[in-house]
Amino acid sequence: MPDLKRHIVEVPDFPRPGILFRDITPLLRSHFAATLDAFEALFSAQEWRAADALAGIESRGFILAAGLAARLGKGFVAIRKGGKLPPPVEAVDYALEYGSGVLELQRGSGRLLLIDDVVATGGTMAAAARLARAAGFELGGFAALVDLRLGGDFHWGDMALRAVLRYD
Repeated sequence: MPDLKRHIVEVPDFPRPGILFRDITPLLRSHFAATLDAFEALFSAQEWRAADALAGIESRGFILAAGLAARLGKGFVAIRKGGKLPPPVEAVDYALEYGSGVLELQRGSGRLLLIDDVVATGGTMAAAARLARAAGFELGGFAALVDLRLGGDFHWGDMALRAVLRYD
């Protein structure tokens, strides 16, 4: 497997001064299949079988979750920013590292694995978990391509975030 971390480009002071942005697009351009392989290895075959769908968090989480869902024969569920889905939707407000936001999800059922590109403090992932539960879904696990660990280790109940790459 290629060294995936070396294909992530660090962009200082983006989108604001003092923020070090880790750009995953070069990695996806050159090693998308290997990235999906690494995601697939985060869960056991039994855990993948138990999932009904993969929920991608807008927007780059869509890319990863949709690729995995297609590969594994699972459904895909979009967790969108506020105002992007037709009603009826469930919504949750949440705090970002440098602002606030709203996530929305259409109601449903089944067991979801939540997928995102980067987890910094865990606020977006926690909001997505609350939202999924409020919308009628059961949670089976959490995964991210990159865990920045700015909020420490992310846990939701007894489930910990699984990450392909971690930065300390």
